[in-house]
Amino acid sequence: MSAFVEDPPLPSHLQLEVTSACNLRCTMCLVRYRPPVNKLAGAMRPELFHRLVAELPLRQLTLQGLGEPLLSPYLPAMIAAAVDRRVRVGFNTNATLLTRRRAEELVASRVDWLHVSLDGAGPAVYESIREGARFDTVLGNLAGLVAAKQAAGSATPWIRVVFVAMRDNVTELPALVRLLSGIGVNELRVQNLSHSFDDTGPADGYAEIREFTAGQALWTGADRDRARAAFTAATRAARDSDLRLRLPSLADEGGGNCTWPWDAAYVTSAGLVQPCCMVMGDDRVNLGDLGASSFAEIWHGPAYRDFRRRLDSADPPEVCRGCSLYRHTF
Repeated sequence: MSAFVEDPPLPSHLQLEVTSACNLRCTMCLVRYRPPVNKLAGAMRPELFHRLVAELPLRQLTLQGLGEPLLSPYLPAMIAAAVDRRVRVGFNTNATLLTRRRAEELVASRVDWLHVSLDGAGPAVYESIREGARFDTVLGNLAGLVAAKQAAGSATPWIRVVFVAMRDNVTELPALVRLLSGIGVNELRVQNLSHSFDDTGPADGYAEIREFTAGQALWTGADRDRARAAFTAATRAARDSDLRLRLPSLADEGGGNCTWPWDAAYVTSAGLVQPCCMVMGDDRVNLGDLGASSFAEIWHGPAYRDFRRRLDSADPPEVCRGCSLYRHTF
């Protein structure tokens, strides 16, 4: 019998899309395949943020979604609200806007973690993936963040670099480990692409990202030996440094045991509630609208209960079947 229940207590972890606007057009992100979003129009309103923080028994708050968090004019106040409530808080950034001054402000804010996306060890590969970014700028900003943290004598933020492994960049991984070891980053997390998008159809706006994923995902096996060789070399390089390295599985172990809809929730900048952060596109799964209902009403409502029931069965929702977290390859 399943250990899961259909109606769990309110979650202690929320992931909030503080903005849907982004200054890059990355090849593996849905933002690239959608019309641009204005910085102000795409920002989550402070009223919604503070309402959620007050309503839920939060212990952890992740302030990121499809957009670039540093574009939100409300981000500093959101971090301060979490810190004041002793809620662990952090976010992921592309670091293009992470100037030394911004880095010093973030260290002073006592944000708990800061993750930086870096998908290559040099300009050629990185800039072909993160369209609109400059490798040297991002690397300099990352080094500036480490320096700001050291200058303040602060234990936080925990600085993690996130590398999305694909066919076009996986061989860069050992060189990136060596590069980051010299900068003083705490951790390098390597992850696979998040979703196959096999649940989408030919006319629903996901054809381009589905085609991209099919051509770049490492989980199909076509490049598995090359990826394993890169992972082995990266592990060897990390042994000679203080850099913590996390690698994903290359073996599809089947699906199951996902606890997101019991433990946490994802809220878009527009206030739509989704079961997790892995679902790109609020038209794929929407469990409720905070403009019409409270979070508690949505969390305990029939849509959430049905989603949990299906996820904890042999017939999970279609959107979960192609998820690399569900399939233990993330």
